[in-house]
Amino acid sequence: MTEHYGYLSIIPPVLAIILAIRTKQVFVSLTFGIFIGWLIIDQFMPHKAIFSTINSFVAVFEDAGNTRTVIFTLLVGSLITLVQVSGGVNGFIKRITQLIQKMEQQKNVKGSRLVQLFAAISGLLIFVESNISILTVGTIFRPLFSKLKLSAEKLAYLIDSSSAPSCILIPFNAWGAYVMTLLLQNGLENPFEILFSSIIFNFYPILALIFLFTIVLTGREFGPMKKAQEKAQSGTTREESDKNLPVDSTSVGKDDQVPTGRTINMLLPIAVLVFMMPLMLYYTGMKEQYDATDTMGKFFEAIGNGSGSASVLYSVIFAILTAVVLYVIQGAVSFTKSVEHILSGMSDMVSLALLMVLAFALGSLCKKLGTGFFVAEVTSEWLSPGLVPFILFLTSCFIAFSTGTSWGTFAIMIAIAVPLTQQMDAHLYMSVAAVLGGGVFGDHCSPISDTTIISSIASGSDHVEHVRTQLPYAIIPGAIAALFYLILGTVL
Repeated sequence: MTEHYGYLSIIPPVLAIILAIRTKQVFVSLTFGIFIGWLIIDQFMPHKAIFSTINSFVAVFEDAGNTRTVIFTLLVGSLITLVQVSGGVNGFIKRITQLIQKMEQQKNVKGSRLVQLFAAISGLLIFVESNISILTVGTIFRPLFSKLKLSAEKLAYLIDSSSAPSCILIPFNAWGAYVMTLLLQNGLENPFEILFSSIIFNFYPILALIFLFTIVLTGREFGPMKKAQEKAQSGTTREESDKNLPVDSTSVGKDDQVPTGRTINMLLPIAVLVFMMPLMLYYTGMKEQYDATDTMGKFFEAIGNGSGSASVLYSVIFAILTAVVLYVIQGAVSFTKSVEHILSGMSDMVSLALLMVLAFALGSLCKKLGTGFFVAEVTSEWLSPGLVPFILFLTSCFIAFSTGTSWGTFAIMIAIAVPLTQQMDAHLYMSVAAVLGGGVFGDHCSPISDTTIISSIASGSDHVEHVRTQLPYAIIPGAIAALFYLILGTVL
């Protein structure tokens, strides 16, 4: 069996991208791209490709990690619904509104700018998992953005561009565990030290956050985002952009009689979710034998060996249990109603879970086609030691953009980058950072990325409009990051 199918291997993801942009039908585009991929594998026999496509969806659940991620996605809907019906979101919004009004009076600062700043900071602080960050911040701030006539596209940009960068720069989460596992699998004995030493060279996430906060604090907009903001200011309703969404995210936790509850009803479950994550990484990765010495080293080793998918699943379950107990004690939501809302929240996320399944199926298909290996093989012919980080960054960008997955890109490119860097005596920390930053950059730009899709849903933005408005804002820090790798790769 060959490692890849040559140029045919890039057709399915590229076709899915083009169709997603042209038709605005994400489900159809992904499914058709997957079918074309299996058509190539099955030697262009349509009847075999149809069955292979169906079986590829079923095969997603053969991987325990995929299954846990899908279940986790459903349970995130349950948590969001519980927080909303308890009045936690309304209470938080009321508190934020009061704070904004107070700051406006004291410092003469625009409320719209403060809301954007709080949204960006919230996305940065919820670094436990990118999708949790996106869904939580999107749900909380969407009413405020609508009230202040700020565009849904701007909210989508803020939550998309603050979530993944914070997750990769503060790696006490599933992202960190996953990357450290990959480094360990590729023969690096101190994955924790290597990952943390690479953070300073992870230019794209750092620059993306700097650029994001600069845009928010200065209030300057340009390109398609400026037009979207002007359209929102003119009074275009959010519902007009919702009609092209694959799921109506406004239905998540919708309740016409939701009270204005306590802020703690939202903050405590989310805090439990955030703080349980590193504990669960430790629990799932700990070993039976421990020395009394080097306890801290053993702790980080356990985190590095932890299961990211299991940890996020356990964490969200603990958060849900905390929410149920808190609300029942308060009398805000009865136990019977809590169970009903948990099931209701899961049903609201079925479409999102389906998108995750399609994304996993496409990622698996690209692996079978050897898409990443083909791209890496072609580009590796150009490499010299000084150019290694720069080329790894560009290659990772393209793979992540084509496949819609930063994690899949990490798996492919770290396996290539580590031996290549060692063989060519290139800068290891910078090379690892280039792969990670390139994966995040390509993922941000890709219309078939799950985080891009979820950002559209959570903010109520038209998906293609989110891609169009965010693209220039991602390309600028991405281009600067590439320039840094080009210059520093030859200097260090």
